[in-house]
Amino acid sequence: MGGTMDDTGGTGGTGGTGGTKHQRRGNTRQRIQDVALELFAEQGYEKTSLREIAERLEVTKAALYYHFKTKEDILISLFQDLTRPMDELIEWAKEQPRTLATKQAVLRRYDEALSGAAPLFRFMQENQAAVRELSVGESFKDRMMKMMDIIREPDAPLTDQVRCVSALFTMHAGMLALKDVEGDHEEKRKAVLEVAIDLVTQAHGGAHQG
Repeated sequence: MGGTMDDTGGTGGTGGTGGTKHQRRGNTRQRIQDVALELFAEQGYEKTSLREIAERLEVTKAALYYHFKTKEDILISLFQDLTRPMDELIEWAKEQPRTLATKQAVLRRYDEALSGAAPLFRFMQENQAAVRELSVGESFKDRMMKMMDIIREPDAPLTDQVRCVSALFTMHAGMLALKDVEGDHEEKRKAVLEVAIDLVTQAHGGAHQG
């Protein structure tokens, strides 16, 4: 059944748990992002069309088109939502002393930025070829390099540099690898952050030994 979409939570899916899930996040733009990621995960980015996204949301394609002209626009918006806090974090870190406390704070702030990004990372993992072809993939890689430069000391022993790089990848991998592990989501998130901070703390100690 067609329908229009408004930013007050209007017509998100009806029937079953899907409708509740799609209305879980505030506005139309976010619900489109949620549903698009669901479909990208189910059948792949290349095989998903705007028409299918509109059908899953139970709205007309014209209503969807009002917010996003292409599925690439949807994907770009998802990356922008993640990279915006990353940019703010990078700028903040540049103004701080290169201390262990700063690096630990960077990881904690990055954890907050990642808190809702697990579906996007699953998409990136499962659609690597598509991501490589899109501009968003390269821009995200560039930000990751800047993040690594912030927590890694270039003159540190190689093992300590590896620890710092691993800390960031631990935070990414933890969202994916622990998805099917039993336990509270927040507890798993805290455990991943604790391991990442431990790695950077060990590296910081090693960088100032000998």
